Amino acid sequence: MRYRTLGPSGLLVSELCLGTMTFGGSEGMWSQIGRLRQEEADTLVKTAVDAGINFIDTANVYAGGESERILGHAIRNLGIPRDDVVIATKVLGPMGEGPNARGASRAHVLAQAKASLQRLQMDHIDLYQIHGFDPLTPITETLEALDTLVRQGYVRYIGLSNWAAWQIVKAVGITDARKLAPILSLQAYYTLVGRDLEREIVPMLQAEGIGLMVWSPLAGGFLSGKYSDGNTAEDSRRVSFNFPPVDLTRGDTAIAVMREIASAKGCTVAQVALAWLLHQPVVTSVIVGAKRIDQLQDNIRSTEVALSTEELLALDTVTKLPAEYPGWMLERQSQYRAPFAS
Repeated sequence: MRYRTLGPSGLLVSELCLGTMTFGGSEGMWSQIGRLRQEEADTLVKTAVDAGINFIDTANVYAGGESERILGHAIRNLGIPRDDVVIATKVLGPMGEGPNARGASRAHVLAQAKASLQRLQMDHIDLYQIHGFDPLTPITETLEALDTLVRQGYVRYIGLSNWAAWQIVKAVGITDARKLAPILSLQAYYTLVGRDLEREIVPMLQAEGIGLMVWSPLAGGFLSGKYSDGNTAEDSRRVSFNFPPVDLTRGDTAIAVMREIASAKGCTVAQVALAWLLHQPVVTSVIVGAKRIDQLQDNIRSTEVALSTEELLALDTVTKLPAEYPGWMLERQSQYRAPFAS
């Protein structure tokens, strides 16, 4: 297991992050994602930590707070020293019926940080992330609320999730101008069959030095290879919860190339998908979730898969985004001065 600094900080996190969305689901969408109870969750957390994973991600909205509760109990049940793990959680989604029991307002952010700490049974959150963009709350209000939590010691670092490039850059400008706690990371969707991030967000992250945490790295299980060519088991998650969306034609083409690489390397298609992400310079950590220990162990072995330049090129060729404006124009005009660069 390798470790990387998270954004512009000295915090070292493992290249794989354990996702806990499968913990505690009992009804609705969460029951489709996972229904792991405490003993099963304990086993997954132990397997992850024993493999060198020190980064664990959850959210207040996962199973209505049950994921945070189960994770907190798991850390205690296993006797894992608090400082040995980096705990990340998120805030935005509805945690009650009222209009103020959701969003990124100062009131909701401050209240939910303390509620998350209570569920986690911890005195601080290592990485507190805004789970999405709230169009009703000024960005400055949200950032100042996060800064308050950092100054009070309840939160160590802050991050964002599912924000557009312009929103992130605006937030960075505000934190710089007002000397607020800096934004360390973005949690976003990025896969071989979902490379939209490369148009605007990846260049922005690299320019600003912000770390990237990848969610759903197997595209909701599609990149395991078992759903290609129209094959979808009746009991699979993608039947009742088809998310994230995948262009099946492009996806099947990618799977075919991935199968060839997996066969040559003696690994799984899923491991190739995860290994591709781990080879991307912009990626800090890839979030892997699981319902079973064998799934998690399979994901962990992806850190041992080395892709050659030729294999990376083959994967890039079948999944590369079609050119869009202004990208193709920026590329063309950037050549004006290229001959004069040292």
